Amino acid sequence: RYMNTDYSICNALDYGSERITKALVIYDVGCQWSVNFWSRVKNSPSLLLPPALEIVPGVGKFHLAAHKLSCFPRYSLNFVKGAGHLDGEILETLWAPFNKISPTARSMTQAHRQEVYDDHMRDSNWKKLVGL
Repeated sequence: RYMNTDYSICNALDYGSERITKALVIYDVGCQWSVNFWSRVKNSPSLLLPPALEIVPGVGKFHLAAHKLSCFPRYSLNFVKGAGHLDGEILETLWAPFNKISPTARSMTQAHRQEVYDDHMRDSNWKKLVGL
């Protein structure tokens, strides 16, 4: 059920993370995903994580509003020590600019579409970097 998510998170946390002891993983359904995460890692030969690594699951503020009330105190970023003032919804904020170019990108080949999306992401990152 969470095969792709588990694989992505394990690979991201495995890359250059030898000294990391704790990782905050923000996922729209982090409350459900985290329930059996470690057992899925232990039962899969392709999922590897350092055994001492502590995974702290969280749910972004936008998505948490749609969850059960019991999820709020446990998965809210407001209560995660070290999370600061984080909303956990950065990818969703990037969709609005993509919505402007998606009608044009639909008619492109896959390679051209990827180039256009990459170009728009680079432009977005550049504007954030220079503070525009």
